[in-house]
Amino acid sequence: MQTIGTQKDSPAWIIQTWAAFVISISMTTFGIVNLPVNGWVKGFMGMGMAFSVGSTFTLAKTTRDLHETRRLTARLDEAKVEKLLSQHDPLNFK
Repeated sequence: MQTIGTQKDSPAWIIQTWAAFVISISMTTFGIVNLPVNGWVKGFMGMGMAFSVGSTFTLAKTTRDLHETRRLTARLDEAKVEKLLSQHDPLNFK
């Protein structure tokens, strides 16, 4: 049976993704704070940014979980097929 290895991201990729996240949140926050509008408008935009970030994390986790479930299901199905094939004797005509 084939074994499916776990995917491991490189440390450089992890640093890049976290750096991009921190920079984007920082720049957006800086932009909201320096907007020439009333405080309630800044608060509204800040809440919108917070909800967007939160829903993005939730979507990413849900997508990852769904992908892992499908991989596990595919591996189980593959194991069942291999078991059936290993038990089958094509020369035995019973």
